[in-house]
Amino acid sequence: MPAPLALGWFSTGRGPTSRKLLAAAHNEIAAGRLNARIAVVFCNRAPGEDPNTGLFQQQVRDYGYPLVCLSSRDFRRALGEKPARKGEPLPDWRRAYDREVMRLLEPCPFELGVLAGYMLIVTEEAAERYGLLNLHPAAPGGPKGTWQEVIWQLIRARARASGGMMHLVTPELDEGPPLTFCTYSLRGAMFEPFWKDMEKHPWEEVQARGEGLPLFQAIREEGLKREFPLIVATLRALGEGRVKIDGGRVLDRQNRPITGYNLTAEIERALAGKPG
Repeated sequence: MPAPLALGWFSTGRGPTSRKLLAAAHNEIAAGRLNARIAVVFCNRAPGEDPNTGLFQQQVRDYGYPLVCLSSRDFRRALGEKPARKGEPLPDWRRAYDREVMRLLEPCPFELGVLAGYMLIVTEEAAERYGLLNLHPAAPGGPKGTWQEVIWQLIRARARASGGMMHLVTPELDEGPPLTFCTYSLRGAMFEPFWKDMEKHPWEEVQARGEGLPLFQAIREEGLKREFPLIVATLRALGEGRVKIDGGRVLDRQNRPITGYNLTAEIERALAGKPG
């Protein structure tokens, strides 16, 4: 068994999902089912900045993990800068912020960073310095964008399947090479009534129903219930050496390049409550 994988955990900690995700990793490590250790947790909010983040930061302290905080909001305001805007190049202050983050993290080295509810786009300098993993709510080759955008693209394309993947972070959003993935069907007895209902209406009317559309909700539910198992299974596969990262390349146990390690069977067993 390889030495435990040293993880850097990056989170804004803005809600209960961030706490549940950290708890899932912590519990798997404590139970000996995950060959890893959390070397440091980084949060881009300062203590006292937000009540939800405060709960997350207290959880980190309760677990005994080193906690490093640097408020991206306060850093920006101190420079008199405006927030980054979606679809526009990252402003210079974001690069300065990431450089300061990297300086603060120097005393806590780690092998791999996990973006777990981290609400900032990582700059190219940080992506090049660290190996960073991010969760994307689609299988390799699938739709890009936010989870909402992904679901609408699946519906409009009348997709027969979807999935989720953990990918390496690169400066190009959602373009990093897949590390692991899982897939699931969007057809069958559960989905067919929703597809039939949607097909009775023009696309503009379907989209106007928003996230309350039953098909939208069903796809979201199927994706959500696989997110935690996929992240934990990915870290387990890395800790056991079944998949590796080498210079931005993804390799299998025999050091052969692969385009993502398929964890579908493992994820479905976990959802069914079956061991292994």
